Amino acid sequence: MHSKDYIELAEKYGAHNYHPLPIVISRAERVWVWNPEGRRFLDMLSSYSALNQGHRHPEILRALREQADRVTLTSRAFHNDQLGPLMEELCQLSGLDQFLPMNTGAEAVETAIKAARKWGYKVKGVADGRAEILVCSDNFHGRTTTIVGFSTEPQYRDGFGPFTPGFRVVPFGDSEELAKAMTPNTVGFLVEPIQGESGIRIPAAGYLKRCREICSAQRVLLIADEIQTGFGRTGKLFAVEHERVQPDILILGKALGGGVLPISGILGRSEVMDLFRPGDHGSTFGGNPLACAVARAAVRVIVEEKLPERSAELGDYFKQQLHAIASPHVREVRGSGLFIGVEIKKDSGPARPFCERLMEEGILAKETHDQVIRFAPPLVIERQEIDWALERIARVLL
Repeated sequence: MHSKDYIELAEKYGAHNYHPLPIVISRAERVWVWNPEGRRFLDMLSSYSALNQGHRHPEILRALREQADRVTLTSRAFHNDQLGPLMEELCQLSGLDQFLPMNTGAEAVETAIKAARKWGYKVKGVADGRAEILVCSDNFHGRTTTIVGFSTEPQYRDGFGPFTPGFRVVPFGDSEELAKAMTPNTVGFLVEPIQGESGIRIPAAGYLKRCREICSAQRVLLIADEIQTGFGRTGKLFAVEHERVQPDILILGKALGGGVLPISGILGRSEVMDLFRPGDHGSTFGGNPLACAVARAAVRVIVEEKLPERSAELGDYFKQQLHAIASPHVREVRGSGLFIGVEIKKDSGPARPFCERLMEEGILAKETHDQVIRFAPPLVIERQEIDWALERIARVLL
């Protein structure tokens, strides 16, 4: 079968909830992917940062195979020999006390919401049913009905109500508005340190630090969603480290699975995590030994190969070279580490046609928020591969 045949099958038998670029990927290695016809492309999306370690990293695949030969699933009805060590390693890396595993990013966000509400009722003393969580404008935390209910993107909400109450929106990047929005019923502030889906939006320096101060003063949990920004993507292991901020709850996903298996979860302080009792929350696959073994290898690769440091160094270089392209179409280049957005001027049209032309040049990137091209390659990319990409990006942007 050829690429067009696979695309036709997907269009005929699949729900049209995505608008992918017209490419079929049948093989992958490190930062490169191939279509069925054998043409090679440079992956500049990394499955939305789930592939920070690159495609099919040999250490992660070795962990997958070895664990698959022993045991793959136990459920949390029993202990397994991979979950406890993973919990310890993540707590030591983050400085937080306990880890609760799930499978997908959205599940982890839902877990954080439940944790914050329970803490509000059991510890802060909010009246039953009155807990409120503050969220940011232009947020993206997942696709469940609860989460899209507090999205400010109309399409994400259209046709999916009624929505869960208990959330209020404040402007992203405005700590003073956050302070004004606090009430005695506020139990949590949920924030992405850098907003990915809204176009790689980076708040002003000091924003997260000020948010930490406000939350501490008001006895509100600071909940950092690092599903996209975590594990080296922004040039630090976690993006909150840029301002030396410690959240009360840290939400993880994507790269925790090393591009092999979905695994997610929340890290939190004992004051929050100790509130969970047997039966409060769970998942059949959450904490399964196969995913945990993969996650342990995925984290080792991030740390031992110094991928956050590589992301910082190569991200600075990539941004400098993008700035040097004198494109009449570019409004702004912004980013942190290898998490970079190139915003296209509205009078040059949307970003989608630019992504299609990049694909023709052998580069896979995807538009976000209509006007932004996101460049987020695997963190194992080499400088000469960035140079290869820059030559082609310049042809598209000029």
